[in-house]
Amino acid sequence: MCKTTTVFMMGILLGTVGYCLAQESQVCPEQTAPEKVALDPVDDVLAQLQAKTSKLTSYEAGIIYRFKQPLLESESLRRGVLHYAKYDQRTFLRIDFQTLKQDQEPEQRYRELYIFDGVWLTVLNYQVKSAKRHQLAEEDKPADAFNLASENLPVIGFTRITDLKREFEVRLVEERNPEKSGLIRLHLRTKPQSKYKDDYTSLDFWMDAKDGLPVKIVAFSPEEEVYEIELVEPKINLGVNRRVFEYNIPRDFGRPEIVPLKKQPPENP
Repeated sequence: MCKTTTVFMMGILLGTVGYCLAQESQVCPEQTAPEKVALDPVDDVLAQLQAKTSKLTSYEAGIIYRFKQPLLESESLRRGVLHYAKYDQRTFLRIDFQTLKQDQEPEQRYRELYIFDGVWLTVLNYQVKSAKRHQLAEEDKPADAFNLASENLPVIGFTRITDLKREFEVRLVEERNPEKSGLIRLHLRTKPQSKYKDDYTSLDFWMDAKDGLPVKIVAFSPEEEVYEIELVEPKINLGVNRRVFEYNIPRDFGRPEIVPLKKQPPENP
């Protein structure tokens, strides 16, 4: 991948649980008057998913993250817990990875914590005792998960259908596995001129047909790397205690590395 693993994970993890905001350029599905035209099957499914995901306020789930490098015959597996909530129109996300399995080695304790508060993405690695903070928005203009995610990953159920089809060829895939009968699968193939062309060749999304939220995401890079995320035993809109998103950087970690906000270049007059 041309982006770092940290930035990619930020995009894919935020994208997994992003939410829909009502604004002039991005209108929530429930605020859009239905068109009296026949939708094709893909549009129909996407519209239904949008209607189901627009009211997400909190989310908790176990997370399984696999990173595969077939050319190097390497694979890593990480397990953890994900928490997401929205308070007063501000997004909070916590991903606490707790174990790591590398190739054929036994699974071991390996803790890495990601905390997003609308402005900062903080990454704490408890094995190497390091802290890194990425500023992703202005202090007085906190960002939402959806807007950040859309810069790195198409968010099924939230991205506008026209925008999605401009960047990807989208098709429904018939799921023949009986164990996945309650899932909807979409396959996205990146178009040659897509803004995602340097990041993905294709992506597959499996969504729960009942709640419309992702169950599994698999992304393929031009370098033939594979990023796979599974979400298990989700708890939807049951509330998350705000203290879950509090954290302290241990003293023996030293000073955190700061990655400042990337400023947009001024427009030419």
